[in-house]
Amino acid sequence: MPEDEQTPDALQSLLKAAETAGEGLPPVDRWEPQFCGEMDMVIRRDGSWWHEGTRITRERLTRLFSKIVRKDDDGIHYLVTPVEKISITVEEAPFVAVRVDAAGGGPEQTLIFTTNFGDLTQAGPERPIDVRIDAQSGEPTPLVRVRGRLDALMTRPVFYELAGLAVEHDGELGVWSGGVFFPLGGVHA
Repeated sequence: MPEDEQTPDALQSLLKAAETAGEGLPPVDRWEPQFCGEMDMVIRRDGSWWHEGTRITRERLTRLFSKIVRKDDDGIHYLVTPVEKISITVEEAPFVAVRVDAAGGGPEQTLIFTTNFGDLTQAGPERPIDVRIDAQSGEPTPLVRVRGRLDALMTRPVFYELAGLAVEHDGELGVWSGGVFFPLGGVHA
């Protein structure tokens, strides 16, 4: 949502919530259980979760899984508990960024993304924005880091909002957040 549509209190509340995002989540990055095999589970590009070819429609179940998913150095996504580590397939990213809120402007700007599970992430040095451009189609794949090595794929409207916030810096178009400039790939003003 554009900055001018937010009340100062609402933005402050959102900033505070983003700063504490991730608190209360299971410490999956510290757990080191044995690998137990693969599960026929897929998180599709649209953020839907599928098990053995059937969509999981119970939100409480997908929300639970979203808290124990982890991506390791090997690039594989796992569901992790203290005693099990099971690989799953993720088509693009385990989360979808469904909203962006902007506060401030220029290098002082802060961008806060909300995922399909209600997670908040404040883009910056620890949580970068990465826009990959497909070499063949020229289509962008805009991602923002949520936690650990886990990203959220931005919906088209969210990416369009980012493009609307784009400024030129060192010959590139992009956005500022947390004091970091993030190029938006082939986006043109």
